[in-house]
Amino acid sequence: MKVVIAGGNGFLGNALEEHFIRKNNEVFILSRKPKKANHIYWDARNLGPWSSAIENSDVLINLTGKSVDCRYTEKNKKEILNSRVLSTRILQSALEKAINPPKVWLNASSATIYIHAERLLMSEASGIIGDDFSMGICKIWEEAFFEKSSLKIRKIALRTSIVLGNNGGALPKIKTICKIGLGGKNGSGKQKMSWIHVNDFCKAVDFLIEKENIFGSINITAPKPVSNEEFMKNVRELIGIGFGLNTPVALLELASLLLRTETELLLKSRNVVPERLLKEGFEFEFPEIESALKDLIQS
Repeated sequence: MKVVIAGGNGFLGNALEEHFIRKNNEVFILSRKPKKANHIYWDARNLGPWSSAIENSDVLINLTGKSVDCRYTEKNKKEILNSRVLSTRILQSALEKAINPPKVWLNASSATIYIHAERLLMSEASGIIGDDFSMGICKIWEEAFFEKSSLKIRKIALRTSIVLGNNGGALPKIKTICKIGLGGKNGSGKQKMSWIHVNDFCKAVDFLIEKENIFGSINITAPKPVSNEEFMKNVRELIGIGFGLNTPVALLELASLLLRTETELLLKSRNVVPERLLKEGFEFEFPEIESALKDLIQS
């Protein structure tokens, strides 16, 4: 296949690029900062020479978006929204002009689209979508993605949970926190963490490409969310740290201010399950948090 990944310079883009190249596919990355021969410059807002890469491609994956690991100032909120919506719309414009567009377009979304829930499971069918800033961003993002339909292009929104890997994302930061003795529970520790091993993330994307009957919004997460307290305990044990100080909400608020981030990233309960993936027969290599962390930390 010819695969085009927009915004593919980050952790997930690198993982998907390696995954598809390993399977002998041709991969092109659309990036503001091209690093390799197969990387093509784009500004994620305007049509340009990058549009030719989409021509005769089989798959388009859009991962573009400013990181939410920042303070939610008005400026950052605007950039978070615009980076997602404008990139999605300009890709739609390029596809409308293409003579031979890809058969499937997968666009990033987030499991954060669902409300804080510690007991109620959030599936695609039963999940409750709320109205705060983060959930609102996800809703507007998906609306922009699905606002124009084409019989030629199958569209899938990837409602992705925390992706665990050694080359980026949350896990390296969490390991560092544990190593300095702060690896206890965050807040009450009861909030759920939806997660997925990076290998299963790549396999799930591949699975969705191959399953021509699947479209719409799909939860990309392992089947068993865990509490924050359980997650931190597993990380501590695997890196050989027997003790971790708990972090109360007040201290988290102070730390997030100093680190220029938001406590929501640690305190929101994401109790999300991959109902549609499981119904379609997807098999997880790492369905349990213990095996996933063991593979990543002990490798």
